[in-house]
Amino acid sequence: MKILVTGGAGFIGSALIRYIINETNDSVINVDKLTYAGNLQSLKEIDSSERYTFIHADICDAQALETIFSVHKPDAVMHLAAESHVDRSITGPAAFIETNIVGTYVLLEAARKYWQGLEEAQKDNFRFHHISTDEVYGDLPHPDEWKEKCELPLFTEKTAYAPSSPYSASKASSDHLVRAWQRTYNFPTIVTNCSNNYGPYHFPEKLIPLVILNALQGKALPIYGKGDQIRDWLFVEDHARALYAVITRGEVGETYNIGGYNEKQNLEVVQTICKILDEIKPQETSYSQQITYVADRPGHDRRYAIDASKITQQLGWKPQETFESGIKKTVNWYLNHLEWVENITSGAYQDWINENYEQR
Repeated sequence: MKILVTGGAGFIGSALIRYIINETNDSVINVDKLTYAGNLQSLKEIDSSERYTFIHADICDAQALETIFSVHKPDAVMHLAAESHVDRSITGPAAFIETNIVGTYVLLEAARKYWQGLEEAQKDNFRFHHISTDEVYGDLPHPDEWKEKCELPLFTEKTAYAPSSPYSASKASSDHLVRAWQRTYNFPTIVTNCSNNYGPYHFPEKLIPLVILNALQGKALPIYGKGDQIRDWLFVEDHARALYAVITRGEVGETYNIGGYNEKQNLEVVQTICKILDEIKPQETSYSQQITYVADRPGHDRRYAIDASKITQQLGWKPQETFESGIKKTVNWYLNHLEWVENITSGAYQDWINENYEQR
């Protein structure tokens, strides 16, 4: 199978491509705009593979997409290209509307036009897999608020959408577009919604890599509010395996929630990282002494938690990593790849991109 992956230089996209090239016989066409969070060095281990092709393009560029589909003739699309940082969406929502909504529309139309021109057998096998987030569901009751004598509720595939931020609203919009194209045009789409990912090659603006690197640099470890916000954490390589299971065995028109079954308060996550660093790279005082509390984010969702029973029962996927094993692997990876971090945060990587790729 030849798979077109959008956003393949990003955190989840690069993990997916590494998995496909290393663990399967399929080929990948990676289409990425190379924004600040896209990093081709995340794909260095597979970029010489004959089954891998990189194309520098913007999913909002209809002409570029038409050419890509015409030349490379993919059997499936896995759409991960997106702006994804909630804080950035609050201060600058326009980029999220453009990429996540308009870009998804342009990609859908380019893919649909290509699909309509395929022979019947190829049309039957074609898939458009849209990768989304659990944040489209809003938030769930927090243990502090839940008075009933039963288990706390989880997000299921039938949970109503109630996005809280410009980011989650833009992703909810893109989910609706994908489902509308399936219902209106009979276009073969599948949607997945995942919980918070973590692991190697994560751009250091997100919580876990930010805390690891700030701790090592002696900087403050900022915690929003009381740090009691709860997230379900999913190791990115487990997510990559789930996505491949969906594109190869998932049913057209279905939605699959992907979660790690690891609900943790943000403060607990930060304290766990500090404890690991205290053990493997000790300093005079515990890294936990660097924890500071800052004003909470506007509209901050208090709890996310995924019910991933559908994908487990129907496709046989379940996470291999516990949070304890995954976070240790993640901390050790950053300790062993500080040069990678320095390269992408110092501007050296962006200078290389500017020298080697025409900016669209």
